[in-house]
Amino acid sequence: MLSATDKKQMRAQGHGLNPVVIIGAKGLTENVLLEVERALNDHELIKIKIASGDRDNRKILIEEICSTSGAETVQIIGRIALIYRKNEQKP
Repeated sequence: MLSATDKKQMRAQGHGLNPVVIIGAKGLTENVLLEVERALNDHELIKIKIASGDRDNRKILIEEICSTSGAETVQIIGRIALIYRKNEQKP
């Protein structure tokens, strides 16, 4: 569980990031989950852009991504989610 201070630092780091995963009209597919997994392994902190127009649907997708990948939501602003998962194998 991330502390408020950790989240604040990550929001500052994430400000300059571009989305590395974009979820389109097909929604959450196996390929999207694999890409999220790869991105989290490479970067730990990633942005995801969700093209869905429904706010509730976006929140459900983000929760599903986090529960599947073991990540935590740092911030959600509009269609962009910032998520984090510590990579234990990175120094």
